[in-house]
Amino acid sequence: MTIIAVLSDIHGNVRALRAILTDIESQGVDRVINLGDCLYGPFDPRPVADLLLETGWTTVSGNEDRCLIEPEGLAASATARFTRERLTSKHVVWLEGLPGILHLDGTLACHGTPEVDTAYLLSRPDGEGGMRAATLGEIMPAVEGSLDGLLLCGHDHLPRTVRLHDGRMIVNPGSIGCPAYTDDHPIPHAVENGSPRARYAILQIEDEGTGAGRIDVEHRSVDYDWAAAAREAEANGFSDWAEWISTGRARC
Repeated sequence: MTIIAVLSDIHGNVRALRAILTDIESQGVDRVINLGDCLYGPFDPRPVADLLLETGWTTVSGNEDRCLIEPEGLAASATARFTRERLTSKHVVWLEGLPGILHLDGTLACHGTPEVDTAYLLSRPDGEGGMRAATLGEIMPAVEGSLDGLLLCGHDHLPRTVRLHDGRMIVNPGSIGCPAYTDDHPIPHAVENGSPRARYAILQIEDEGTGAGRIDVEHRSVDYDWAAAAREAEANGFSDWAEWISTGRARC
């Protein structure tokens, strides 16, 4: 039996990350896998970057990790520029070295889908400004090429576990640091968890997740001082992030 903590979408929120770390310490975890979007956000990103460098967790790059090191991403996003201006050279080097996808003993780890880090795997905009669960028919084309029994993804900040017809399992742990947001890609939509709590997942895996053994998934949500996090976001000029963080709600 192996116990894995799966994290995603920290978005520079060190208060939420520290609360998750405390919770992980009580779970007997053997390994931590981080699915990206680590630093991009309305906070000083250095405490999160230093923690991730210290822990050495297995980490893949998210689309908003790429934004911090690609000129076009910095040009398009005030949040990316705010974050990048506060990073040190060692943090940038670490971001540049993150892989887009990893295969780990029968487990595939990615940020969005195995092919596209900006695409949602387990959800879709519903056409009415919100989100809905993706159907199996919508999910399958994105994972047809994978032989891994367990697939881990993030990006949409919504905790969900899906078992495919062939027995493979897909787990999205939700977001540690940003429980709601708005986006206009592929169409305008809002993502809402409805609560400001930090989220991650604990997986108990037999046979290293090859599909032959049992995989038990526990989606966990953890309290932290989200009011203080929201105040920091507001003080840094990001009132939209402050609302998302303090309420888990977004207005599209």
